Amino acid sequence: MVNERPRQYVGANRFAGAPRPGFARPPSSSTVGGSPLQSRAAERGIGLGKGSGGLGKVKGHGLKRHMKVQRDTIHGVTKGDIRRLARRGGVKRIAATIYDDVRQALKDRLRSILHDAVAVIQSSGRKTVTVTDIIFVLNRRGRPVAGFDPAFSR
Repeated sequence: MVNERPRQYVGANRFAGAPRPGFARPPSSSTVGGSPLQSRAAERGIGLGKGSGGLGKVKGHGLKRHMKVQRDTIHGVTKGDIRRLARRGGVKRIAATIYDDVRQALKDRLRSILHDAVAVIQSSGRKTVTVTDIIFVLNRRGRPVAGFDPAFSR
C-alpha cells in the first residue's frame, strides 16, 4: 500500500527537465492570451492610468512614471499658523490681504538666516546644520533667542 501525500505546491517547474507525464501545467495569469509581455491590468487599462505623458520611454504598451507637481512650499505656513503668531504678538483682528505679505516676509527672513548659516557651515567644513549654527547667526545679527544665552548653560 502506497501512502502518497497530496502535492502542496503546483507552480512552475523549478527544474529544467521535461514536464512529468499526467501533469499538464495550466496557463498562468501573466500569460493571458499567450502574450507574456503585457500584464492583465495594463491590458484592461486599469492601474496607474494614462498619466498625460509621464516620465521615461516606453517601447511597448507599458505604463510611464508620474512626476510629482512641485508647489510653493511657503503655503505650508497656513492661515491658522499666521493667526496664531499674530495672537501671540497681541494682534486682535487680521485683514484678509495680509497673509501673502506675511508669507513673503517669512520667506525673505528665512532665506537671509539660512544664507548666513550656510556660510558658517562651509567655513567649518561641515554639511549639517545644527542648532548652535542658527543661534550663532541670530546672535551675530543682533536678534538672540531667549534661553540660549551661554551664561545660562553652565
